[in-house]
Amino acid sequence: MHFDNYTTDGFFDEMFEAPGKVRPHYKVLAERFDRLSDEEFEEKRQAVDLSFLRAGVTFTVYSDNQGTERIMPFDLIPRIIPAGEWELLERGLKQRLEALNLFLHDIYHDQKILKDNVIPPSYVLSSKDFRREMVGVDVPRNIYIHICGTDLIRDDKGQYLVLEDNGRCPSGVSYVLENRAAMRRAFPNLFPAAGVRPVEHYSEDLLKMLKYISPVQDREPTVAILTPGVYNSAYFEHCFLARQMGVEIVEGRDLVVRDYKVYMRTTKGLQQVDVIYRRINDDFLDPSVFNPDSLLGVPGLLNAVRAGNIGLANAIGTGVADDKVMYYFVPRMIKYYLDQDPILPNVETYLPSEKKDYDFVINNLDKLVVKSANEAGGYGMLMGPWASKEEIAKFHDDIQKNPRNYIAQNPISLSRHPTYCGEAGFEGRHIDLRPYIICGEDIKITPGGLTRVALRKGSLVVNSSQGGGAKDTWVLYKE
Repeated sequence: MHFDNYTTDGFFDEMFEAPGKVRPHYKVLAERFDRLSDEEFEEKRQAVDLSFLRAGVTFTVYSDNQGTERIMPFDLIPRIIPAGEWELLERGLKQRLEALNLFLHDIYHDQKILKDNVIPPSYVLSSKDFRREMVGVDVPRNIYIHICGTDLIRDDKGQYLVLEDNGRCPSGVSYVLENRAAMRRAFPNLFPAAGVRPVEHYSEDLLKMLKYISPVQDREPTVAILTPGVYNSAYFEHCFLARQMGVEIVEGRDLVVRDYKVYMRTTKGLQQVDVIYRRINDDFLDPSVFNPDSLLGVPGLLNAVRAGNIGLANAIGTGVADDKVMYYFVPRMIKYYLDQDPILPNVETYLPSEKKDYDFVINNLDKLVVKSANEAGGYGMLMGPWASKEEIAKFHDDIQKNPRNYIAQNPISLSRHPTYCGEAGFEGRHIDLRPYIICGEDIKITPGGLTRVALRKGSLVVNSSQGGGAKDTWVLYKE
């Protein structure tokens, strides 16, 4: 019924092997949706949207002059991952995060990977997020990236590829939890029948990890989430996680450093804080060291970190691993530190700063995707095959001036998924996947993640700030 006219158009489709032929792990879902009338489907869709509106499930678009607060667009058709696929993803993501944490500890201590020239030292030392202030500083449990959101895509053959690692302040996990709650209300009987693994324990795992990195273990540690405030794009998420974990949410003005320890201002006086889950980038974290104009951070916080009196998730300096140029070298990190081949490959990537790649990139900008090394959210990106001559000319000049600041990749035909498109019915839209990884006493990956969908027809950009939406992601217990 709903999918009778659906076509795969030559792309790898998550739900259909071919028109009319549903993949085995989608059969329960397809049968359930086929029993829904158009009116019933619309009722459920509107009920989910209303539940998001009432819960305040929003994000902020800074460039939008029609009002910044928006409800996250949500599509009712979930993305489903069978058990065998998920087991592969888990192994690959754990391997990747382990290597990234070893890399960060190394570059802030012995720098063996640089001395062995596995990664040219200039790339690390010239990264704007390499923090010389952290060299020689030990962090709790030697963990730098505690919360990671690694973006995955599938190509036209269905192979999973890593698009990028988000190891500073990855956002979006609140939508994972809210999406699941909304789907459970809309389809209460479907989850047991489909055999879907739960995601609701994420907040419990997050709090356990935060307590694990506390510098004090002889008492119950005080944990707080540090937010930039109500105007931040992810403020809903900061409040959501604080409420879920039962911890305080604070702004920089609520904290003060005394004798190399961090305290929270309360109605009963100062209370020591042992662990901070910070949702503020390094630049704004400590105005006495980084950006002196920042009103968001806490003066003296770095000194408390150096003294070992505060656990900070994620650690200061993790941004160097987020640098898109470092992404190019992650397979080398895995080989160097773990003596393993990557389980999940990178997208083929070119560095304009390398002589062997420079001419190719400059001469093929109309065929490549070019990304700025330190931008996020779909900004600072050239989609060559769809770009105007003016856009291409601008990137040509920018790359010539600063080749270190860019990477280039061949466009990937992202996999597609049936998505409700209003009067057009169900059409294929490109998707990616951001699983959430927590690294504490062990590495835990919430079974699922945020499936982002490019709602504009033909678009490959899935970011919510660029017109994207989200789907619930189901990981099955069985194949």
